[in-house]
Amino acid sequence: MKDKIKKSAIKLFYKKGYFATSMSTIARATGIRKSSIYHHYSTKEDILLDIFRTSMNDLQDALRTRLDAATGARERMQAAIYCHIIFHIERQKEAIIADSELRGLTARNYKEIIQMRDDYEKKIQRVLEEGVAEGIFVDLDIKVISYAILAMCTAVCTWFNKSGRLSKEEVADIFSVFILKGLARS
Repeated sequence: MKDKIKKSAIKLFYKKGYFATSMSTIARATGIRKSSIYHHYSTKEDILLDIFRTSMNDLQDALRTRLDAATGARERMQAAIYCHIIFHIERQKEAIIADSELRGLTARNYKEIIQMRDDYEKKIQRVLEEGVAEGIFVDLDIKVISYAILAMCTAVCTWFNKSGRLSKEEVADIFSVFILKGLARS
């Protein structure tokens, strides 16, 4: 039931926004009474926090798996780009919620999610540092470059259309070629 509640909340937070969605609306969408939600979540923020935590943990796991299977900075960066884009396309609603609803968290929960994001960014930054050390990536500000790559790759969740002319893999391939060419040391 907890998963069903979370799925309903994801649809509603995506469609209406966190602040415009009430616990009653989530209960109706789930097909349960409002009081039943409280057996699984104490507050609406707890639902939002669960969405953030699950998304970040799943993204971290996906990145770890892809990076572990790749060798060399170029291949690892390609794996990271591919992972980030595919995740943000497959989990489009959660990705948009993660980018737009942070303000719904209390300071303590906000800090936790930002720390998770920082940990993820550091993994990308380490791959960039590897590329610079290998002499294949340009030696520019690693943090700024990582933010540019992540922002560009994250944005696919706002415009990708599953019925569009390109598959998620084709989009990931295009981004990989584009980013890797930009990182290449001339």
